[in-house]
Amino acid sequence: MAQKSHDKGSTGGTPLVTEPERVRNVVLVGHSGAGKTTLVEALLAATGTIGRAGTVVDGTTVGDHDPAAVRQQRSVSLSCAPLLHNGIKVNLLDTPGYADFVGELRAGLRAADAALFVVSAAGGMDAATVALWEECAAVDMPRAVAVARLDQPRADVDETVALCQRLFGDNVMPLYLPMLGDDGVSTEGLLGLITRRVFDYSAGLPADVRDPDPEHQRAIDESRDELIEGIIAESEDETLMDRYLDGEEISDEVLIDDLEKAVARGHFYPVVPVCAQTGVGLDVLLEVLTAAFPSPLEHELPAVTGVDGSPRPPLSCDPAGPLVAEVVKTTVDRHVGRVSLVRVFSGTLRPDQTVHVSGHGLAERGHPDHDADERVGHIYTPLGATLREVSFCVAGDICAITKSGSAETGDTISTRDEPLLIAPWEMPEPLLPVAIVARSRADEDALARNLARLVAGDPTLRLERNPETHQLVLWCMGEAHADVVLDRLRAGGVELDTEPVRVSLRETLTVPAKGHGRHVKQSGGHGQYAVCDIEVEPLPRGSGFEFVDRIVGGAVPHNYIPSVEKGVRAQLERGLVAGHPVVDLRVTLVDGKAHSVDSSDAAFQTAGALALRDAAERGQPALLEPIDEVSIRVPDGSVGTVLGDLSGRRGRVLGTEPDPDAEGRTLVRAEVPATELLRYAVELRSMTAGTGTFRRHFVRHDPMPTHLADQARKEQPA
Repeated sequence: MAQKSHDKGSTGGTPLVTEPERVRNVVLVGHSGAGKTTLVEALLAATGTIGRAGTVVDGTTVGDHDPAAVRQQRSVSLSCAPLLHNGIKVNLLDTPGYADFVGELRAGLRAADAALFVVSAAGGMDAATVALWEECAAVDMPRAVAVARLDQPRADVDETVALCQRLFGDNVMPLYLPMLGDDGVSTEGLLGLITRRVFDYSAGLPADVRDPDPEHQRAIDESRDELIEGIIAESEDETLMDRYLDGEEISDEVLIDDLEKAVARGHFYPVVPVCAQTGVGLDVLLEVLTAAFPSPLEHELPAVTGVDGSPRPPLSCDPAGPLVAEVVKTTVDRHVGRVSLVRVFSGTLRPDQTVHVSGHGLAERGHPDHDADERVGHIYTPLGATLREVSFCVAGDICAITKSGSAETGDTISTRDEPLLIAPWEMPEPLLPVAIVARSRADEDALARNLARLVAGDPTLRLERNPETHQLVLWCMGEAHADVVLDRLRAGGVELDTEPVRVSLRETLTVPAKGHGRHVKQSGGHGQYAVCDIEVEPLPRGSGFEFVDRIVGGAVPHNYIPSVEKGVRAQLERGLVAGHPVVDLRVTLVDGKAHSVDSSDAAFQTAGALALRDAAERGQPALLEPIDEVSIRVPDGSVGTVLGDLSGRRGRVLGTEPDPDAEGRTLVRAEVPATELLRYAVELRSMTAGTGTFRRHFVRHDPMPTHLADQARKEQPA
């Protein structure tokens, strides 16, 4: 780590490694505005990967080069930026901090072997970051904390470290203390607690390393013992604590070695102050990333099966093993075409190699299961929008491939002879619907093409064509996600508008009624003649439709009775009052008349429909709305607010209980009309400071209140 070496130890150019042990895959996480992207660019500049922070050598922006990110002025997608430090390739996976783009965060976590939590020294901490820390803890992912933005006016490293310790729990300990400048505010250096050395950055990188003066020595001594005890407590040498308590001086080399092992195991979480603008701490952070974080060889790989679900042996991170890789992100570049970011878990991916691409398990989100053999063209290492060609990508590394005809986010790439399927990572369900409509027929064609590209790259986006409302609905993670999707569609040359989302309603009759249908026409030649009488009665919710034949004496010939039923069913689909399908009804055919010449199948279909419409005038029709059962997970402190809000949404609370998956959270179950949930994804986030989540599923239809039913009839499109 930084205590071992302080030279830059890095080279520019295109990093290329042949051994998994020389790779580190690190995902940067933290709330929006914490400084993740700025820190990535500063690390790239510090290692000579780019000329200066924010600009690649050829002038391309490294960080938020996506046009949607520029418009929203925040990261909206996962990006990969590799650098080389002391012979170690570090793939920095920068993720968006805003909750709407959690799908990009999930992809970054999947591709990484360790997580760097970036916390602003001036911005505090959001609850979503704490929840993510707990999620990483559940799978023992190694973690470290970078306290960033030291140059901000209200930056307070000590308070931020204390906050991290309070919220993240045990073994979150600083390796360095900030050294303030002469103004008593700005951070000009760091005090190394293990080596008891001063790292002075007042002249920039690399730091000037020297012995501390008496004042700095006192500050180091006050904090050093706690750090050393924390390191020794996690040591694999069980005698070390006794030796330390007996007064033995433990060497720096032993402490550093134990620290690195504890961090790699996910049992110790170092905190490093850094400043992208002044360079403070960048070199020591690089040492943490390369020396303490684990290589892919030390990280458990995802399970695999055959494409038919048959069991397969566990993977090993072996460049000579069978090829197994995963598409963690897919984008469509206007000039290059489809670009897929790929994490190789086993084997070696080479240009001109024929591979098998498999995608299974996301059909309900517009990603039909697919299998295809494709030839890999060129292989690249990505740096922002720049693709730099490489000759191979070994197990444990990350690369990009282009022009794949079928690869989508989440797909598995394996050998053609033995295709495999990697168990998919968990993706949140999109719950904010946005209805879109193209402005012209030409736009409809362009819209279809662009939607196919977007859905292929974003598994948190679900596309639905509602067969009842005839609306094209995009289900998004939130308003910011929806804005990005719409921006990308319009950037692709599509003129479109949004419209209010319509919920699929149902109709029924509430009281028994009789109906008479008479269809008689004489126009020369064969006429049309059919008469039928029906009785209609409502059924319990969820019963569907029943047709009963009680014809006696052949009043309606036997061969025309199915025609009456067919006509009734057709009218049920068309609706009776507001154009919605009719449900929970029993129709009984009790009488009728026929003509030996003029009666026909079509005539009795028409008569059946007329009889049902006649009965509806006396059957007191009612609108039914879908009721969803929702499972809401919120912090304990937000339960009262959520319950009050559910009451205002006409919800019926079924119960509350401690969340079995997370301490300090409550699971609320309720039944809520679907019409009240159209914007609940946004409003729940607002009520719970971004920490509330929910799932929903349809349970039944219930009568809609009269005033809302009247409003729905008025809003029904012609």
